Amino acid sequence: MSDTKWIYAFGGGTAEGSAEMRDLLGGKGANLAEMSSLGLPVPPGFTISTEVCTAYTANNNSYPNGVDEQVSKALAAVEDLMGHKFGDPKNPLLVSVRSGARASMPGMMDTVLNLGLNDETVEGLAEASGDPRFAYDSYRRFIQMYGDVVLGVEHHLFEEILGDLKDEKGVDLDTELGADDWKKVAKLFAAKVEEEIGKPFPQDPKTQLWGAIDAVFGSWMNDRAKIYRRLQNIPESWGTAVNVQAMDFGDRGVFHPEPVDRRRRLLRRVSHQRPGRGCGRRHSHTAGADNRGKTYRARRRDRHGGIHARGIRRAVRYPGEA
Repeated sequence: MSDTKWIYAFGGGTAEGSAEMRDLLGGKGANLAEMSSLGLPVPPGFTISTEVCTAYTANNNSYPNGVDEQVSKALAAVEDLMGHKFGDPKNPLLVSVRSGARASMPGMMDTVLNLGLNDETVEGLAEASGDPRFAYDSYRRFIQMYGDVVLGVEHHLFEEILGDLKDEKGVDLDTELGADDWKKVAKLFAAKVEEEIGKPFPQDPKTQLWGAIDAVFGSWMNDRAKIYRRLQNIPESWGTAVNVQAMDFGDRGVFHPEPVDRRRRLLRRVSHQRPGRGCGRRHSHTAGADNRGKTYRARRRDRHGGIHARGIRRAVRYPGEA
């Protein structure tokens, strides 16, 4: 095992990093470490340093020695703090995965939430929360996010599946769908992923985690990130960090390691680092009175003037992009 320190843990009122370590931990990682050191109620996690990104890129997308062992050790520490185990069907730990360079970087990988859910752990989440609808809604969101930002499945394909189901059920809002509906959507999403990439959606949580980490480091070298760095004079050698953080569903009484008093609730509301809030591309309440009775595909045509979602995405380009 390498003596080089690649991973910096935070949580439980302590942290191995600080706000001064922005170059090594990126902006998000440095802030998470500082908040944890100050005793703020930050869900525990760890930051994979920017040095790993630099080494990964320089060595043909291969990790330096010791990274996998240090990730396993840091993940075990998060399990201990949360009282949940990654991949445990009955008591699952879920995490978020975020990129985090020292400077804001358009074009980097979007956040992935609820990582660790699969066909078995979703049942554990349903049992722990007492809310199967919440559990299966979380699972289909994870499949959609991971399928899009990690596996490269076009986002609009998932939206079409959901829109068609709403048309079939005769509803307009996500809130009008129940647990069985979301369970069906999750299965349809997983089937669409397999259809698009030629292999099943990954069920092993550790495979999911490393896939997301790979995607963050890979996004540092995508065309848009390169163009933005060139325009802003940001050196490629800076690299990006990866932040892996426990999902906190404290408002549902699950995955929360200690009682939450009024002060902690307030701090969570104002913290921009809390996973699970304000993320994602879509909202539940998207249908107005003018959309009643229209199919999903008709509503999409109204919004986009008949332009396909794929065309809209590619219509947004950075200067210098062909």
